[in-house]
Amino acid sequence: MAGFLWVDSDFGLLAFIILSALGAAAAFATGRALASGWSPRWRIVPAAVALAAAVQFLHFALFQEDLLSLHYYLVTLALLLLAAWVGYARMRARQMATQYSWAFERVGLIWRAR
Repeated sequence: MAGFLWVDSDFGLLAFIILSALGAAAAFATGRALASGWSPRWRIVPAAVALAAAVQFLHFALFQEDLLSLHYYLVTLALLLLAAWVGYARMRARQMATQYSWAFERVGLIWRAR
C-alpha cells in the first residue's frame, strides 16, 4: 500500500499513522460538535476540507512531504470525511434517542422508531 495511502519515504508510514490518527480524532470531534449544534449534515464537507488541508500542511512541515499533492490530499480527505460522518451519526443518534426517547431508540449509529 506504500505509495497509495502514504508517501514512500523513510517516515511515510509513521507520518501517515500519527497524523491520520490526530486528524481523524479532530474530524470525529468536529462531527460531534456539528451534530450537537443540530447543524445539517452537509456542513461536514467544508469542515473536513479545512482539516484535510491542515493535516496536509503538517505532513509538509514535519516530514518534508509534498504540500500540493492532490492524491495524498484526497486520501486524507476521504479518511477525515469518514471519521467526521461517524462522529456526526453517533452524536445525532444519541440526541434523537435522548431528546425524543418516547419516539426513538438508538441502534448503533442510527436511530429507529419505537
